Amino acid sequence: MAPRAQATIESQLGKPLDFLRSIWALDHALHARSKAMAKRNGLTGPQRLALRIISTFPNISSGELARVLHVHPSTLTGVLQRLEGHGLVARTRDSTDGRRALFAATKAGEKAATPVEFSIEGAVKKLLKRVSAHEAEVAQQLIIDLADELLEGTVSGGQRDE
Repeated sequence: MAPRAQATIESQLGKPLDFLRSIWALDHALHARSKAMAKRNGLTGPQRLALRIISTFPNISSGELARVLHVHPSTLTGVLQRLEGHGLVARTRDSTDGRRALFAATKAGEKAATPVEFSIEGAVKKLLKRVSAHEAEVAQQLIIDLADELLEGTVSGGQRDE
């Protein structure tokens, strides 16, 4: 399709479809960077985010981690198993509740959790330097509101999957 025809199509999409197109591009970029991170640094985006949070909050439970990441705890099972398998996190049992697993970064995990430029976090940090605090807050709230709208009525009686 010629560039002019493409531009005409894009201009006629309307706000919802044009906005969705931008989200689709973001989703694609997140997956592409995550895959590239796995090749370059050995960790996917979700694994690195989980490791960064675990290293910041030692002995965090999987439930607490799931709440921070806005996902169901079962969603983290594979991520945590891979981090354990790579020797980046250690699992212990909560001394007050043996059913609860607690996670902490190992020495190797602490090293792997240090900020790196080629990461999703690095790209976000770079972008946040270029926009105002207000723009960042508005964008973050829009993302949160859209996530809530998408989850409305789909899980846990309309509640976020936490």
